[in-house]
Amino acid sequence: MSGVGSDVGSGFDIVAMGEPMLEFNQLPPDPAGRRLYLEGHGGDTSNAAIAAARQGAHVAYATAIGADAAGDSFLALWRRESVDTSLVRRDETRPTAVYFVTHDDQGGHAFAFYRTGSAASAYAPADVPEAAIAGARFLYASGISLGISPAATDAVLHAIAVARAAGVAVAFDTNYRARLWPPARAAAVIHAAAAASEIVLPTIDDARILTGLGEPQAVLDFYLRLGARVVALKMGAAGAWLATEAGRVAIAAHPSNPVDATGAGDTFAGCLLARLVAGDAPEAAARYAAVAAALSTEGYGAVAPIPHAAAVRAALRTGN
Repeated sequence: MSGVGSDVGSGFDIVAMGEPMLEFNQLPPDPAGRRLYLEGHGGDTSNAAIAAARQGAHVAYATAIGADAAGDSFLALWRRESVDTSLVRRDETRPTAVYFVTHDDQGGHAFAFYRTGSAASAYAPADVPEAAIAGARFLYASGISLGISPAATDAVLHAIAVARAAGVAVAFDTNYRARLWPPARAAAVIHAAAAASEIVLPTIDDARILTGLGEPQAVLDFYLRLGARVVALKMGAAGAWLATEAGRVAIAAHPSNPVDATGAGDTFAGCLLARLVAGDAPEAAARYAAVAAALSTEGYGAVAPIPHAAAVRAALRTGN
């Protein structure tokens, strides 16, 4: 992508920052009607980091995890996925967070989070890996990264300031969660982060709450006026809109057979950044990301269904 994230350093392509969470995702009931869960891994920015790594980007994850079995599981996961763990801090006194995903008959899903007092919620500005961020091409964070605690808010804003001072492009997903903070405070902080970002990735549902706008073109205008150079508005099953100063284009949803959309937006974000790192123009990167996001809905869990590059390229060639 010319001019964004292409002129800085020779370290990591992407440093992602946020909270990982051990996932328990509801499966169809067994013959006796008992509710079953598949253990996995989640956390929006962790999902996006893995998605980017599966497309070939050199990714590091900056976070804190507990010195517990869940933390061990994440370290093993990231190492399997070629996500660099040198920026991960272990906390001896706080746990790794967990969450549960349940599904309804209409294809919807609901979350129950257990993250109060987690290791990542204590992550503070002093923990921010300034040198790694300053040497990266992109810093990636989200509204969840900001919202898990006041300390985390300060840490992410400090990381963004470090990136901007070093000329590193910031990519930011609004990812608003009502359980974390009230909408007025969330909007103020998220808008501040978006205003400091070159790439902003809102969803239409987030935008309705955070901006009061519901029409896609108005949402695109809002984030462009804040200062974003690229806005990728995720529309769920309706695809996405991509906007730059030069214009805007609708990104059609790729045909799929969805069973679980838990990590689709994170897959879109990670794959978009990976393709920008690889040199794609924004529209080509967004079309690739839309295909990857659709493929990620065809399996259960946030991580397992994220496609590798070969699968995405095959779908792009065949159109299915």
